[in-house]
Amino acid sequence: MTIFFITGNNDKLREVQALIPDVQHIDLDLPEIQEVDPYRIIAAKLEGARTCRSGAFLVEDTSLALDGMGGLPGPLAKWFVKAIGVDGIYALSKTFGARATARTIIGYADENGEVRFFEGSLRGRLVPPRGTHGFDWDAIFQPDGSEKTLAEMSQQEKNQCSMRRLAVASLQQYLKQEEKETI
Repeated sequence: MTIFFITGNNDKLREVQALIPDVQHIDLDLPEIQEVDPYRIIAAKLEGARTCRSGAFLVEDTSLALDGMGGLPGPLAKWFVKAIGVDGIYALSKTFGARATARTIIGYADENGEVRFFEGSLRGRLVPPRGTHGFDWDAIFQPDGSEKTLAEMSQQEKNQCSMRRLAVASLQQYLKQEEKETI
């Protein structure tokens, strides 16, 4: 079965394909609702994808939630980066506290449109920007137990610990179980 990953972000595509090499890319310009609930964002993306094409789809949403800001910027992190940059998000952490959760939620819709969600999260803290790898806020997020930010890690190091890897691992486990049940 072919699974299509819908994203316009080549960095996310590379990370997912490093974990699931058979995933095929589709670059659809899906509207992204602005919402603090990532599950609603993902469900809307999957619904939009089904109007454009048939098949099994993956979409994902990655968020950065500061404990002291009630979970913001959350799924709006991309817009925070565009508006105030990673330096601005780090500055917020100096006021509201540096503890944060990085979270990826993958939405999977099978050929029949049944939707499932898979989540991976990392606890950590925000630090002054360091590193040149990665994207968005990777330079300011340092996972617990690591001396490096996500942007200081090689792709292989990041794929060993990232919230995206955890979400993909849950998806892979589900797909293997589904495959067993259809045999």
